[in-house]
Amino acid sequence: MPYIVRFVQRYTPEQRCAFMKVEEKFAAMEQRRSDFPRGRRSQPYAGREPSNTLVWESEFPSLAAAQAALAKISGDSEHEALFREQVPYMTEAYTEIDEILEL
Repeated sequence: MPYIVRFVQRYTPEQRCAFMKVEEKFAAMEQRRSDFPRGRRSQPYAGREPSNTLVWESEFPSLAAAQAALAKISGDSEHEALFREQVPYMTEAYTEIDEILEL
């Protein structure tokens, strides 16, 4: 069964520009590295989540593949350096894993 890994990050609204500059570095890293999971980024326009929220998500063919991607991300020094650069702008961050239902 396929799964979606989603990172949800809220940032201080007045720090949007600085937060997004670091996010551009994450996107560039994903494009440059074939060994790194690629994600789709979105920001709420209307809904439950406030507009100062960034959502990164990527689909994986299995739970094992999703877990391997999370392990890759958490053990990667380049990702860690970028995360440390971005975290001062965050007010909240969490990870979700959703199973895609094939009904």
